Amino acid sequence: MSDKINRIVLAFSGGLDTSVILKWLQQTYQCEVVTFTADLGQGEELEPARAKARLMGVKEEHIFIDDLREEFVKDYVFPMMRGNALYEGLYLLGTSIARPLIAKRQIEIAKMLGADAVSHGATGKGNDQVRFELGYYALQPDIKVIAPWREWDLTSRTRLIEFAEQHQIPIPRDKRGESPFSTDANMLHTSSEGKVLEDPWEETPDFVYSRTVNPEDAPDAPEYITVDFERGDGVAINGIAMSPATLLETLNEYGRKHGIGRLDLVENRFVGMKSRGMYETPGGTIYHLAHRGIEQITLDRGAAHLKDELAPKYAELIYNGFWFSPEREMLQAAIDHSQEKVTGTVRLKLYKGGVYVVGRKSPYTLYSEKVVTFEDDAGAYDQRDAAGFIKLNALRLRLLGRRDGL
Repeated sequence: MSDKINRIVLAFSGGLDTSVILKWLQQTYQCEVVTFTADLGQGEELEPARAKARLMGVKEEHIFIDDLREEFVKDYVFPMMRGNALYEGLYLLGTSIARPLIAKRQIEIAKMLGADAVSHGATGKGNDQVRFELGYYALQPDIKVIAPWREWDLTSRTRLIEFAEQHQIPIPRDKRGESPFSTDANMLHTSSEGKVLEDPWEETPDFVYSRTVNPEDAPDAPEYITVDFERGDGVAINGIAMSPATLLETLNEYGRKHGIGRLDLVENRFVGMKSRGMYETPGGTIYHLAHRGIEQITLDRGAAHLKDELAPKYAELIYNGFWFSPEREMLQAAIDHSQEKVTGTVRLKLYKGGVYVVGRKSPYTLYSEKVVTFEDDAGAYDQRDAAGFIKLNALRLRLLGRRDGL
């Protein structure tokens, strides 16, 4: 190779693709490869990744398996949820929000070990290559990035398996056949795409779902829960204080039980194509609606409406991989400022795939029963004031009407 690489930090799951990538990097670059596996609450046993890396010659001290669950929720999911971020109005960004944390930790390991390159297993068609690499370059501008799917000639699963067999890389039995779809999972969501999901006219087969029961099979009785918020972040469920990750995991279980958080979406990828995916975000869906519920009584109209205007831009920045950009940080500062009084309790009804806000209260509420009541308001609101308010707002409309001969 023209530029000599001495050490590479690889984002490594231990699956077929990244195992092949590990061996390919070792052979192609003739250098040491460090493996990094992030525990983001994906619900998989991660120790096999250690055994696989060890089997393939990675030094024990260069195998990193890091529990990032609390950091993931506290420093990435919760800040995003404060912004009510939905990409294209629907997607809760479960995959997108995990990538900057993985990139950040890879760069930290690279700096700690003096590595001069990082590598990932994202393909050249998707968004993740962009998200990973924008994160790398933002945090270490001169880092060398190696994206095997854009370089090698292993362009099919058959070729990957042949390569694995040639180099004695263990292949799980379920990987030898053609996988019906691909998945990505973390504590916030599971995404599925490809193969059986590629025709947007066909309904998602039931076997694709892994995080939620079918809403039709969910309990016939609704369940009520409360979520407490402090300064825009969830802190307790049913009055029991919880850490960020524990709170999200608890909501995930409620969502799983009641079939909440399924989304069938055709989205616009940053790279230009449309793709169809199925997302399961059980706890995140409950949390998002609960957060909006507490904002309803604690945010001023102007702040609330401005937040709703900013949310699509904020969501797009996260989706496109610009978490570490100055514009995302500027928006985050405004969003976080809006959350100073977003404290209180929301009561929710969970029933057969639905989440319903049925109660909210806050020591900082802006809702006044005295002002809004249809009964005697004891002078809290003079209805005669509305006449002047309406006339001032109608002035330009009346002038237009007179000009146009109406």
